[in-house]
Amino acid sequence: MSTSQSLTPIALIARALQRERTRAGMSLSSLAKEAGLAKSTLSQLEAGQGNPSVETLWAIANALEVPFSFLFDTPSSETTLIRVGEGTPVSADHADFRTTLLANCPPGVRRDLYRAEVTKGDIRSAKAHPAGTVEHVLVVSGRVRTGPAGMAEDLEPGDYYRYPADVPHSYEALSDTAVLVVVMEVQG
Repeated sequence: MSTSQSLTPIALIARALQRERTRAGMSLSSLAKEAGLAKSTLSQLEAGQGNPSVETLWAIANALEVPFSFLFDTPSSETTLIRVGEGTPVSADHADFRTTLLANCPPGVRRDLYRAEVTKGDIRSAKAHPAGTVEHVLVVSGRVRTGPAGMAEDLEPGDYYRYPADVPHSYEALSDTAVLVVVMEVQG
């Protein structure tokens, strides 16, 4: 598990909230006013306490003028493995809606989205991509083994794996076929 995976979701939010508020040059009071929240609510969140709703986090992100995902601090140079059913969903206040952030997009990064189909018996060995490249893989159907050499993981539908792709890596179907969503993230 990566360092970010060992922190609780509220600890990730607290760290990111402090970072983004500092970058924006906003006081706790001014952010609370801009987001339409009580200063005590923001103070609790920055202290790593509370259980914010989707609406609260969106209000904070909008007030800071950053994407929602910036409120979840996840270093991109590490691997992250999230099995189906893992992760901490954030619920809405007034609807049966939950969202689980799998990965945020750091500033200055480009992402390409692919659907990959892998057939059993063929191993796709990929050479290292440019320095700083990271791949995100979400299994849609079937079973697959993927990841950097020496760090490949067996994944099932719903599993998510982020890994450095600036090293040799591979994709291997463990079932007859597998369908993956692959997001290639490149600095730039």
